[in-house]
Amino acid sequence: MYKYNCLNPIAQVGLDKFDENYVKTDKVEEADAVIVRSAAMHEMEFSENLKVIARAGAGVNNIPLDKCAEKGIVVFNTPGANANGVKELVIAGMLLAARDIIGGINWVQEHEEDGDLVKMTEKKKKAFAGTELEGKTLGVIGLGAIGVLVANAATHLGMEVYGYDPYVSVDAAWKLSRNIHHAKTVDELYKESDYITIHVPALEDTIGMINKDAISLMKKDVVILNLARDLLVNSEDMVDALVSGAVKCYVTDFPTPEIAGVKGAIVIPHLGASTEESEDNCAKMAVKETIDYLENGNITHSVNYPDCDMGVKGDGARITILHHNIPNMLGQFTGLLAKANMNISLMANKSKKGYAYTMIDVDGVAAAEVVDALEKIEGVLKVRVIQ
Repeated sequence: MYKYNCLNPIAQVGLDKFDENYVKTDKVEEADAVIVRSAAMHEMEFSENLKVIARAGAGVNNIPLDKCAEKGIVVFNTPGANANGVKELVIAGMLLAARDIIGGINWVQEHEEDGDLVKMTEKKKKAFAGTELEGKTLGVIGLGAIGVLVANAATHLGMEVYGYDPYVSVDAAWKLSRNIHHAKTVDELYKESDYITIHVPALEDTIGMINKDAISLMKKDVVILNLARDLLVNSEDMVDALVSGAVKCYVTDFPTPEIAGVKGAIVIPHLGASTEESEDNCAKMAVKETIDYLENGNITHSVNYPDCDMGVKGDGARITILHHNIPNMLGQFTGLLAKANMNISLMANKSKKGYAYTMIDVDGVAAAEVVDALEKIEGVLKVRVIQ
């Protein structure tokens, strides 16, 4: 029997994936698994019983990844589960920027009680005229789950699309339309694009990447969209660019005092993944990842440990070991098992930066003294046996 705790409201359609082997608990210290959306976890203390944290969403800034890794807690996220919701809002953002729809609607509301509204409309509508997306060039920075959907959708709107991602995955490359131009550098994308949308995580080399230097390479009257992370855009430089007219419009999903109210900024209250479908998809994926890890030891979409999959556990015992990525770990594991006369039927080992994960299927059961010996090996963080 496994226990799980929800730090935020999680869509029931996802929680329904837990069967009778799982029970919900209100006590985090009792939980084998925690399902979370946006709750802050950096100040939390984690019990030795906690094995997995599943983030029902993509961003994991609210979770102390290194702390979890050192305690042998695998952290999952749900990449792509909310991709369509964000994609649709990006398209909506481009339309709002191309045509002054918001200004037009506000004008109608201000004059809705005027008796000659119909005549006034015909005279005033020119003030809200805009441009079409067809024939314009869109630059997509980051071709992950969301970026690929945005790029492909834009081609169907008749846009020329440039994509830039030096780390694009094979899976994403297969999904990308052949009509997408491959920008060899981000500077090339800046120079060619009428619209630029960014879909990368907030990392050391991406934080503040849209700054005055980047903007200086862009077309005058460029439209920039940021529905990924607030930190990707230097707010001070963006305000200066909007005021000077270097940037025609900035569409952001992250309200801040610096940007709210600035002319040319369309500020959305963080609605990117806030759809019923996205929340359902994230919940279902988070629960699926949790179940597969607890029952089979498989890691899929982890952000602090390597992904590793040996399929469904067989008749024997499956020993899983979370450890530091240092030399001679496998030799120590296999040597210890050989000394205990335990036969290894299947084994997998994967590493990710400073951490590694080893899965070992053995015939029969794993004796408690063997597990104790594995745990005492220097560099081992957590050992778990799935019988």
